[in-house]
Amino acid sequence: MTKYAGNKWVTLVLVCLAQFMVILDATIVNIALPAIQTDLHFSDADLQWVVNGYTLLFGGFLLLGGRAADILGRKRIFIAGVILFSVASLLNGLATSAGQLVAFRALQGLGGALVSPAALSIITTTFAEGPERTKALGVWGAIAAGGGAFGLLLGGLLVETLSWEWVFFVNVPVGIAAAVLSARLIRES
Repeated sequence: MTKYAGNKWVTLVLVCLAQFMVILDATIVNIALPAIQTDLHFSDADLQWVVNGYTLLFGGFLLLGGRAADILGRKRIFIAGVILFSVASLLNGLATSAGQLVAFRALQGLGGALVSPAALSIITTTFAEGPERTKALGVWGAIAAGGGAFGLLLGGLLVETLSWEWVFFVNVPVGIAAAVLSARLIRES
């Protein structure tokens, strides 16, 4: 595995995997909302906080996540964000009340706000300016767009075949793999 350490294309795969997970989560939950509402007894007015809690912290802390990556290290913040996102995903799946789910979704949004700017920064510092960086950013953008579309399909499949909790549990093994492999294979920039 050490022969892949520092390989820029392996780095791209890992940051794209994490970004896919973050973007996927923004849409996958929408499909599960009716089941979540029934199981956790959300009112119609409060149900939207499952989405808003995530979105508010994600959007509100993006700049802080980017600045933290610049100061503390891109790889370090990226991995911390992936771990936070994954732990929050697990907690979301284990939530037994509406309040818990909203709080854990907000925590998940914070994790995403650390992952996304650090991932983009890792790409721009790993790939030289020019066609190579353009290609890498194109791949990153396509993966992000695909995550949103795939989230709708996967959300329906998971809710219909398993339960709403699995829209969160699906992130845990992906996050663990991304964090472990990133710690070993991505160079600090």
